[in-house]
Amino acid sequence: MAEILHFTRADGIKLAYRLVDGAGPLLVFLPGYMSDMAGGKATAMLDWAAANGRACLLLDYAGCGLSEGDFADQTLTGWRDDVLAILEGLSEGPVVLVGSSMGGWLMLMIGEALGDRLAGLVGIAPAPDFTQWGFSETRRATLIANGVVYEDNPYGPDPTPTWRDLFESGEANLMLDRIIAIDCPVRLLHGQADADVPWKISLKLAAALRSSDVRVMLIKDGDHRLSRAQDVALLLATAAELACG
Repeated sequence: MAEILHFTRADGIKLAYRLVDGAGPLLVFLPGYMSDMAGGKATAMLDWAAANGRACLLLDYAGCGLSEGDFADQTLTGWRDDVLAILEGLSEGPVVLVGSSMGGWLMLMIGEALGDRLAGLVGIAPAPDFTQWGFSETRRATLIANGVVYEDNPYGPDPTPTWRDLFESGEANLMLDRIIAIDCPVRLLHGQADADVPWKISLKLAAALRSSDVRVMLIKDGDHRLSRAQDVALLLATAAELACG
């Protein structure tokens, strides 16, 4: 495993990352909400890259994992800008973004900003616009009134918080109601047994993307995480297709 390094933002906050040097384009894994670069899919991608001489970057968003910052202060826009700063500071040339769940929303925001550097996108149960379809009117009202809302977490003992700043950042960066100005190859992997992000979101995303090279792969018995051995194998094969040609 590549050593943990830190990228220092202009305000002094240190963001943790791991980088494997190799042939480009650079594979960049963007974790989901409250996830980090220690997850199984992220580490599998880094291991694959190291074994195959490919460049790969894992990172922890501010307030997550080994990065500094208060999670309650974070926004989608801030995380987007952090990733762009890391990419500008550490790399040159083409990039393939791999985004899991909320990371699939961020990959769209980052991808549009990268312009000609963007060589491909791989979404794993991508969740753009979850502030729209993922919140009931009651939850939205509670969040706006109280500044935070909590929900049951199927992946751990503690409830999952959503803070008002992040919610409002999401509402300001909706993607599915417009043409997404991305023209590179895009591959979207989604389990049809996903209890968190409806698989039809990937179909809506495919329709919104300007690119004509978009494929949606539905895994009939796949859940939200898509972390089984066969799911990870499909992810690595898909990423390799875009990275290696």
